[in-house]
Order: sequence, then C-alpha cells, then structure tokens
Amino acid sequence: MSARIHPAAIVDPRARLAAGVTIGAFSVVGPDVTLGPGVELGHHVVLEGRVEVGADVHIGHGSALGGAPQDLKFKPETPSGVRIGAGTVLREYVTVHRATRPDGWTEIGPRCLLMGLTHVGHDCRLGEGVVLVNYAGLSGHCELEDFVTIGGQSGCPPFTRVGTFGYLGGFSKLEADLPPYMLANGVPATVRGINNVGLRRAGMGAAERRALKDAHRLLYRSGLPPGPALERLRREAPPGPAVERLVAFVAAARRGICAPPHGWRAGATAPADDVESERVGG
Repeated sequence: MSARIHPAAIVDPRARLAAGVTIGAFSVVGPDVTLGPGVELGHHVVLEGRVEVGADVHIGHGSALGGAPQDLKFKPETPSGVRIGAGTVLREYVTVHRATRPDGWTEIGPRCLLMGLTHVGHDCRLGEGVVLVNYAGLSGHCELEDFVTIGGQSGCPPFTRVGTFGYLGGFSKLEADLPPYMLANGVPATVRGINNVGLRRAGMGAAERRALKDAHRLLYRSGLPPGPALERLRREAPPGPAVERLVAFVAAARRGICAPPHGWRAGATAPADDVESERVGG
C-alpha cells in the first residue's frame, strides 16, 4: 500500500516513506526523514533534520521532531538526529530535539507513550515502554530506562537517570538519579517506597517484590548516607536480578540518588511501602 499524503502537506521528494504511511494536512516532512511502515502523522506535524521513525508510530497533531537543541553552544550545521522506536505514540504538540554531538541521536525506544505537550530535550535516551504524562519535560542528556513513568508537569534536569520501572509522581522536581523500581514524588522528589503497583501489573512475582522492599529498607531506612547504605545493601540484600540491578545503578550514580522524605539523617523513617505505593504508584 502506497503512502497517503494529504494534498496540503509538504513532503520533500528525498524523504524515505515506507508502505502504509499517512501524512495529515499542513504537515512538513524534510529531506532527511525516514518513515517506517504504517507511520501516521497527524495535521501540522513538523519533521526536520535527521528523523528516523520506526514502524507503526503515531505522531499527533502539532508535534515537532528534529528541531535544533535549546543549547547555546549548538552549531546549526552539526549533523545529528532523532530516532523513534516502533509502536511508539506521541500525542498532540510533543517536541523532541535532536542531539548536540556530531552523528549523535536523541532516542526514544519502542512502545513508548508521550502524552500531549511533553518535551524530550537533546541527547536524551528513553528505553522501552516509557510513559511521559502531559506537560512532563526532560532536559538534555537525560536517560530513562525501560518502563519508566514520569508524572504530569514533572521535570528532570540535565544528565538525570531514572532506573527501570522508576515512577516519578506528578508535579515533582527530580534533583538526583531515581533508582530502579523506586517511587518518588515531591519538590524536591524523595523516594517513598518501591513502585509496588507498577511492578505487580508488570508481572513481577511477590517474592521478588519482597526482596526489593527489603533492599529499599536497607538503602533508605537505615539512617545511613548513600555510600555506607550501599555497602550495607551489598552485604545484606537478598540475591536476585532486580536487587543486583538496583545495586549497580546506585553504585554508578554520578549525581547522587533521591533521598528519603526526611533526608539522610540518622534514624530517619518513612511511610510504609505498601500504603504509599498503592496510593501513588502504578
């Protein structure tokens, strides 16, 4: 099936369009764009520069991909681009900026959902199944691992990392790395427990979730600063791939990790995992 292009759209003849592509009215597709099979562009979509879009991606009305980074050091002639994984949905007025490095890419993985008016800054990398809720914004160089959720009107500063199945609640400000499987919210965001609801929905068994709860207690309720708490976690945490991923992420954190609600002072306590996760997570 050939591409279906609205007569009011502007598509450069050098753009590469696979079978089944649909392009809405007043959309603009530049010469260095590649659209995979079944891609659907709404009305008033702009794709400029190097943009590679995987199969069955939906890009909503008014979205703009491949624009120049909002970086004062960026040189317009830098060859860089944006990649969107297969099956991802970008709703209305999403913006994704290209990378700042020569031959660099801002990458959004497969089967992600970026809700209306969300923003992904230059050089960001999003894994599989990431969800950005309305008005969420990622600054440059952020890295979100698989199945992360960023709540509405929440922000991530440059170079922030969020581990797999991390959950940042709405109206939050992330100032440090959010470890995998953890749930955080607030200004600044603090860790309230594990993302129990999200993990259960994803099929993680009760035993593995219990191991993560035990690891959370060692890391966040011992009253120790992050370094000593990590050493205790290595010694005492129950074995398993999820806990090992948690330990590796914390050890590699360059910006530090999110604190518990009362900070890193001795004897600090936090609300119960299950109550907070059921109320906020999922």
